[in-house]
Amino acid sequence: MVLLTELPPEILQHVLGFVDPPDLAWIPRICKSFYHTVAGNTSLFRAVYLNNFDNPTDRSAVNWEQDLKNAVRLQIICRRENVEDKKNDLPFVYDTVTALLRNAATDTDRVKSTTHPSSLNADLLSAIFKQETNQSAFLRRSFIYERARGECSIDNQVEAARREDHQKSAHLHCLYGVPVLYAHSESHRTRRSRMSPFACSKVYDIRQYTENTMWGPFMDDDTGRVDWEKVEAIMVVIGSNLRKLGLTKFPVCRNFWEMPFAGTWPHSYKPIPIPTSHEPGPLDLQDPYGVTGMWLRVVCFLDYTDFFAYNFNSAENPPPRHIPRPAIDVGEATRLILMKLRVTKIEPPGPEDGQALPVVFFEGISRSLDNSFDENANSDLRGSVRLTPEGEVRWTTFSVFSGVERWRSENVQVGGVRSAKGVLGNWFDKDYDPRGPVGPTAFWKVSDKVTESTSYRALTHDFLPLIQGHFDEAPDEYDPEQSDDDEGDDDEPGLELEITGISWVTWTED
Repeated sequence: MVLLTELPPEILQHVLGFVDPPDLAWIPRICKSFYHTVAGNTSLFRAVYLNNFDNPTDRSAVNWEQDLKNAVRLQIICRRENVEDKKNDLPFVYDTVTALLRNAATDTDRVKSTTHPSSLNADLLSAIFKQETNQSAFLRRSFIYERARGECSIDNQVEAARREDHQKSAHLHCLYGVPVLYAHSESHRTRRSRMSPFACSKVYDIRQYTENTMWGPFMDDDTGRVDWEKVEAIMVVIGSNLRKLGLTKFPVCRNFWEMPFAGTWPHSYKPIPIPTSHEPGPLDLQDPYGVTGMWLRVVCFLDYTDFFAYNFNSAENPPPRHIPRPAIDVGEATRLILMKLRVTKIEPPGPEDGQALPVVFFEGISRSLDNSFDENANSDLRGSVRLTPEGEVRWTTFSVFSGVERWRSENVQVGGVRSAKGVLGNWFDKDYDPRGPVGPTAFWKVSDKVTESTSYRALTHDFLPLIQGHFDEAPDEYDPEQSDDDEGDDDEPGLELEITGISWVTWTED
């Protein structure tokens, strides 16, 4: 019998290329022959990496040996039983998770008609963060979660708000993509630990909207850097409202809001070809962001009486700016909107933009899916997409009524260029009215299909078959336990939204 160590080097390397990544840590300790085969063997580490993870688009950006070792260490850290034993590794976990997503690649053979992407890297991360202790150690570390747990006193709030691990935890949570709606683990769920009121206190606080932040989810330092704690709060508010309404049962929402790491990496959006007479134009082919197509949008807002009372009733003795307003738990409106966008112009980036990609301008129309008439819902659209100086994708939209801009939004695309996860941001008066109103918004792409119709009626007629396709896919693994027990009452009053025989409540009262 021929011993493994007696095989030709190329055969031995081929065999070792199929071992589990953790095994490469102890195989060199068996004997000198294995040690010399493994140590510094870049091609072997590349083979093991590609047999267990996605084939990255840019291989030059991958350090095969170090990235493989980091992935193994990530799994070892996350297998520890206690939160306290792993929470100090947040910086390493953050760097490794973002690297795995940066190098993720969509498996086109596993893309469903809902454009929900699949990836080996994302599958690994989903399995890791399914554990409650990992969520507590790495996803529930931002300031609003500390507030909900009572871990931040008034004296140290300023210092805590500036901590880098707050931003890293919030960013990881946004990449995870499923809003964690309780401050404590599942075994400690109580109404008191619900995160929605604390997220609302950040989203609806008019003091968060300043010239330095461009009234969007950016740092209040005029740098254009993304404030991931703001993005996280937006995700929690919208995700909570979608669950209240039962919309996450349907793949059109569920595949983007209930699936961990669902397309939170660059170029994860992969549309299913749909027969259409429309051919991509020259501008579409030059557009790196994938603007042209159909998008589904969610907009949430408070009744203005509640908004005004929350922000201005204590005008005589307002809290210091660094002190957050109290948690707010009142009814919110949720509106679903269809958007059809088309590229109109492409220009080089300006001096304050990221220089890697151009600025893309677009126009379109939006149509509310709510049966009730609302003059604020149906409008023309215009806007732009560009990179921030740090390389994040920034979307700006304007809602136009009778040729006049009225509402504006500033948004960030979670996951990068052409991510399937979509865009999260803030909407507000285009003139930056200091009295508001303001609120959260999100939109994600569901089809590249573009028709020539311009009327609202034609837009809905063209779009609904695509939505119906999403509904026809039964939610195979939908777990009703996943919905918030405290927030999903069937008898809540509201406006009904009719789509292909399905009623959606668009106003909820707690």
